[in-house]
Amino acid sequence: MINTNTSIERVASFSSCLRGMILCLALISVSGCGGHPKGVLTPVAETSADASRVEMLITTTRDRSEVPGEMFTGERARTPAFADITVSIPPIRKVGEVAWPKKLPPNPATDFATLKADELTMTEAKDWLNASVRKSPDQSVLVFIHGFNNRFEDSVYRFAQIVHDSGVKSAPVLVTWPSRGSLLAYGYDRESTNYTRNALESLFQYLAADEEVKDVSILAHSMGNWLTLEALRQMAIRNGRLPAKFKNVMLAAPDVDVDVFRSQIEDMGNQHPRFTLFVSQDDKALAFSRRVWGDIPRLGSIDPEQAPYKQELADHDITVIDLTKVRAGDSMHHGKFAESPQVVQLIGARISEGQTLTDSKMGLGDHLIAGTTGVAAAAGSAAGLILTAPVAVVDQASRENYAHHLSGLAGRSGAEQEIAVKNCTSKQRLESKSTCGAR
Repeated sequence: MINTNTSIERVASFSSCLRGMILCLALISVSGCGGHPKGVLTPVAETSADASRVEMLITTTRDRSEVPGEMFTGERARTPAFADITVSIPPIRKVGEVAWPKKLPPNPATDFATLKADELTMTEAKDWLNASVRKSPDQSVLVFIHGFNNRFEDSVYRFAQIVHDSGVKSAPVLVTWPSRGSLLAYGYDRESTNYTRNALESLFQYLAADEEVKDVSILAHSMGNWLTLEALRQMAIRNGRLPAKFKNVMLAAPDVDVDVFRSQIEDMGNQHPRFTLFVSQDDKALAFSRRVWGDIPRLGSIDPEQAPYKQELADHDITVIDLTKVRAGDSMHHGKFAESPQVVQLIGARISEGQTLTDSKMGLGDHLIAGTTGVAAAAGSAAGLILTAPVAVVDQASRENYAHHLSGLAGRSGAEQEIAVKNCTSKQRLESKSTCGAR
């Protein structure tokens, strides 16, 4: 027999201890090991003669930040904003790697460094795009839509790496949507892609109508694929078809329900871009997502040689590149397409012929949530915090990733937390599957 009162007392005691640890986080210096400095988007005057430069146009639905060098937060803005950013790439660096500075200001000889970061009006953004397209040998545009768990600076530096390492000559446009950069914010991030869908379609409609733009390639990663496919589907329904100039759509590790993908492709009609699908069956991030979404396979982790996928992919003329055996730099195996030199150069070749991109540093708390069977439903809940908070005391990456959630839990009184715990069943507590206590 399980002594329910004893179980409740133990959990309540742990809850009280947990609350104390969370409050102690405020006393811990953020200068510990791991992660990278904040404020990397503050422009530096120093340059390196041997460094390369990547200039990009940013369009975002993120809210503006008051923190110097951050520019935009993970929260949602009422209207899109635009920016012109130039990133310096050091001359000696492993292809596929973002050389984050270890301290500020960065050293352009060894680190990625921001040379320019200016906000633009919509008119100025259009002028920037037209000027960049005219410089492109084939008057092409490359649009990149990042994935889940990306801060603004993550998406900027990763896109700069992709543009540089792939060797593309297209006008680079980064679409960055509101992501809080936390594994526990999975639901918020997913809704943020829906929030951004109309803004992305508006960009696609503008590129379709701009006569100077002759060719559009799209590269999407992870949850950014959902946003991309929905915007393309919406555009196809509105216009009756997709424009012929939209030639290449590259879907890297798409966090998309395979059944939903079938209907999205069908809704786009017979005239759709050439799709290239990058899959990896050892993708741990997509395994986590699969559990969250009721054990429905995610498009980015299917076995393309198995039925019914093999025939369906062939029917829609979708090229598949299986990266399962490719060695990944990130332990989640979720950013292979940007981190593998061969793959990122293949992307450049495909664009010419026609990036964990979860770059927020994974902490011990992230791995506990993603790797523990049965706790996927705890994403965004008190149960998830119980897993992550203790390690956040000693792990800087977890402190940074979960600051938003931990501060919220720390604000609840001990009585509130005890009531939340008592509302759970004994079975839920023992199995650590409960979302009880979440608000």
